[in-house]
Amino acid sequence: MTNFADAAYLRDRLRTWATGAAYPLWWTVGADHGKGGFFEKLDLEGEPVDGPRRGRVLPRQIFSFAIAGQLGWTGPWRDAVEHGLSYYLSTYRRPDGLFRTLVGPNGESLDETADLYDQAFALFALAAVAKAIPERAEAVRAIAVQVRDKLFAERKHPVAGFHQTNPPTAPLQSNPHMHLFEAMLAWTAIDEDPVWRALADEIAQLALDKFIHAESGQIREFFDLDWNPAPGVEGRICEPGHQFEWGWLLLRWGQLTHRADATVAALKMIDTAEAHGTDPARGVAINALLDDLSVHDDNARLWPQTERIKAAALAAEIIGDSKYWDMAAAAAEGLLAYLRTPVPGLWRDKYQPDETFVEEPAPASSFYHIVLAIAELDRVVSAAE
Repeated sequence: MTNFADAAYLRDRLRTWATGAAYPLWWTVGADHGKGGFFEKLDLEGEPVDGPRRGRVLPRQIFSFAIAGQLGWTGPWRDAVEHGLSYYLSTYRRPDGLFRTLVGPNGESLDETADLYDQAFALFALAAVAKAIPERAEAVRAIAVQVRDKLFAERKHPVAGFHQTNPPTAPLQSNPHMHLFEAMLAWTAIDEDPVWRALADEIAQLALDKFIHAESGQIREFFDLDWNPAPGVEGRICEPGHQFEWGWLLLRWGQLTHRADATVAALKMIDTAEAHGTDPARGVAINALLDDLSVHDDNARLWPQTERIKAAALAAEIIGDSKYWDMAAAAAEGLLAYLRTPVPGLWRDKYQPDETFVEEPAPASSFYHIVLAIAELDRVVSAAE
């Protein structure tokens, strides 16, 4: 088969897995139909594991079901979105409009912190609801604007971007800004309010100016309060998964804004992560490098494999180089290794250097990564067919 044919075949396999196994399982068993919301984990027998539920996971599940229809799932995806959204707004939303970090199995607050990362996922999920269920758009937009404006009022960094918390604490992180960037692009696509686009532009410029390590072209993870790299090893950590993820986002932004410099930086991130941040023996992207491209952590979680798919697919569409179809197919093969579980629709999360997986429950937090990668691969393949 050609590079493209490989990618198209693997797209079909992944879509079948999602619509035939994952969506039915994570709705019938993964949703808490008694108390509301979704369970954080399903064990490898496909049974729910109850426990505390993070404020970043529920909006991911809302998003996952909001795109289920476009992936071809004919099940009750609207019911799943409404189920998640109603519980999210009633249980996680604080009186000031921001979203708390953690609740217990019965909905009790365990941590009132409103972390920037969690607010980014709130904004992202609300955009997905507005797009998927138009009659909900006005109401969820009002909630999103309240979150956005409160972040401006409470967290704005004097240079650019945001502090994670109020009052500010170090280290600052690029990762929540990446998810905020993604949310701003999602809102820009469906809403005319210019503030969404302006904030997307600000975060993209911050990444180009401060986050990227000049020599390697990688995105750093941790910074001091002035956006200098954090001291010690922490300031040198660069994650291949985030190189792919930032690369995908900056490719999109570069197309939106006609910024060739963003496209160049994005492709360098993607190519460097592919060359130095993947393990040929396992066929997967590893967890972390340092800024000199040496290996820092050669374990391989699931989520970097999904970001590799998205980056490769979009690069193939924009650049037209067959090497990116090769990369997309290799990344999809890598992801499939994690999806081979005794109960179809589950996944493994941690692939170790000795080529074994950690035996543990499947985390719900990975679902959004998986289905978004499938959706992006499907979009690009369908456009090219």
